Amino acid sequence: MYHEGQDRGPVVGPRELSARFPELGRELLAQADALFPVRVTRSWLARVRAADDPLGRQALPQPAELLPDAQDRPDPVGEGMRSPVPWVVQKHGDRALLLLTRRCHLYCRYCFRRAPHEAEDPTEPELERALAWIAASGVRELILSGGDPLAVSDRRLFAVLDRVRPAVPVVRIHTRAPITSPGRVGPALVEGLRARAPVWIIVHCNHPDELSADVDAALARMVDAGLPVLNQAVLLAGVNDDAATLAALFEALVARRVFPYYLHHPDHAPGNAAFRLAPERGLALYREVAARVSGLALPRYVIDPPDGRGKLDVAEWVAAGGQRPVPSAPASPLRS
Repeated sequence: MYHEGQDRGPVVGPRELSARFPELGRELLAQADALFPVRVTRSWLARVRAADDPLGRQALPQPAELLPDAQDRPDPVGEGMRSPVPWVVQKHGDRALLLLTRRCHLYCRYCFRRAPHEAEDPTEPELERALAWIAASGVRELILSGGDPLAVSDRRLFAVLDRVRPAVPVVRIHTRAPITSPGRVGPALVEGLRARAPVWIIVHCNHPDELSADVDAALARMVDAGLPVLNQAVLLAGVNDDAATLAALFEALVARRVFPYYLHHPDHAPGNAAFRLAPERGLALYREVAARVSGLALPRYVIDPPDGRGKLDVAEWVAAGGQRPVPSAPASPLRS
C-alpha cells in the first residue's frame, strides 16, 4: 500500500510530502513520523490546497504536535481499563469493540489512538482469543475499529464477520477509508458486506471539502447496495469550528444519504492540543448549528471522558462541570 516516491503508489510518506510542502521542513516531518506515522493517500492529497487548510491540518504535522501539553492523556478515553482481553474494548454490556488493526490509510494528526510502539496487528492467537471472547460474551453488537478495519484484506475482514456470526447479530464497521481512500470501496467489498447483512458502516468525515467525486461514488456504492451509512465527525479547532462549516457538512452528508450520527468533542491525546477547544465553546457552536439545520441533519454532540464510562452528551458534561460518578466496569464471565 505504501510506496514512497512512486507516483503510482496510493499512499505517500514524509519524503514526498516534504517536496510538495517544503514549508513543513524535513525535520518536522521526520520527528512527527517517529512519534506517529505521517502517511497521506493520493486521493486526499489531491484535495489539499495548502498545508494549513482544513484538509492539510488534519493530515500533515504542525510544530505544535511535537510539544507536550499539561492536559495530554496517553489513554484519553479510558480504553485500557475496559479491555477484557487484548484488542477488545467493552464499555457497555450489550456491545464490544474489536481493534482489527492499528494500521490506517491516512493517519489523522488528532487521532486519540496513538500507539507507536505497539504491534500493528493482532497475532493469530490474539485474534482467536478476542473472537472467542466476543462469541461467548453475549454481546448483541460488535464494532470493528482500529486503525481502520478496511486496512485489512477483504478475506480477513469477511473471515472475522463469519466467525462472529450468528452469535453477534449486528456488526458496525467504523472506517475512514471511504473518505481517505475511496478506491478501497470496490465491488467485491460492497457485495461481501451486503451478503453479510446487517452490517452498518460508520464513516468519518469532518469537512465539506472532503466530499470529492470519488468519495461520493464510494458512498453511493455502499448506500445503493443497501448498507446503512452513518457519519461521525470530530469538532476540530482550525478545521470545522464554525457553525456555517458544520451545517454545510451535515447537510451535504444528508444529500448523499449519509446520516450525521455523532459530532465528537476532541479527546486530549498527546500531540493534538492545537485541535482542542473548550466544551462550552463547542456547545455554543452546536446550538447555533441546531438552529440552522433540520433534525435529520443534526448529529448528537458527545464527549468520551477519560474514565472509560463511554459517551456523554456535551450539554450534560458542561452542566455537571465535567464531573459525574464513574460506573463500575461491565460484568463479564471472561474478564481477565
